[in-house]
Amino acid sequence: MDIRQLKYFIAIVEERKISAAAQRLHMSQPPLSQQLKAMEDELGTRLVERSGKTLELTASGKALYRYALQMTQLMDEAVSEVMEVGKGAKGSLNIGINTLSSVELPGLLHRFKARYPHVTYKIQQNESSRLCELVKNRVLELAIIRLPLELDAFSVIHLHTEPFYCLTSPKMRGSGSEVSLSDLQDVPLILPSTEGLGVHYTIHMAFTARQLKPNIVAECSDIPLLLQLVSSGFGSAIVPETVTRQISDGNLHAAKITDPQLTGATGLIWLKGHHLSATAQHFVELIQEERQ
Repeated sequence: MDIRQLKYFIAIVEERKISAAAQRLHMSQPPLSQQLKAMEDELGTRLVERSGKTLELTASGKALYRYALQMTQLMDEAVSEVMEVGKGAKGSLNIGINTLSSVELPGLLHRFKARYPHVTYKIQQNESSRLCELVKNRVLELAIIRLPLELDAFSVIHLHTEPFYCLTSPKMRGSGSEVSLSDLQDVPLILPSTEGLGVHYTIHMAFTARQLKPNIVAECSDIPLLLQLVSSGFGSAIVPETVTRQISDGNLHAAKITDPQLTGATGLIWLKGHHLSATAQHFVELIQEERQ
């Protein structure tokens, strides 16, 4: 038996006449009678009996009717859900976020959830270079990363460019709201990234452009730990503006770095030439709409 035959049987049971069931199913009576007989032959038992002008279920017919209702309902639900997933109304958004950019994601997800309330989320935080590898390997569909990176294999939407700030503790801070790189060349600095990664490269290149050599005492990509180190007076930190929004410690002071060479960019990436799920496509569309 197949799902089509079960739907035929449900109609026969509920209409109690072959003719009425055939009319409900928009088919002629003889083929429907043949389908009923084929089901009985396959199961080796009678499913209905005549009682005057109507049909009555046998015990076997009652058992099959219960299962037929369950199975057709499950099939309808499966078809509906698969179609919704295909349209991006359901499914999962599988996205990576850079360690320094997590503050951007909640707002985006809130706006996306308002459009697609039944979508679930798988969110992975990592360094930008690692996120690129995960997207290449199809572990992630999308990632929000820090630039610059080698992105020939990816499609990219630029999200925003932001300035950098210097974070200091009360023991080390000055009174101003702005500072230059030349003011920082002798200050013990903690970088929020490790060598070879985008933010680390950006900061070093900005100092090099000024012919300055920074006094790097530590590298720490764990932002909560970095903020604790700065608060304790271990060193000052150069961080993107995004990180300053995560500061809850009143003992930290943030001064904007005025040098125009030192800015950080963030982008959304996905792998070129590969299919994106409808859910991921809808997220890309949301970003594109907000960039217009």
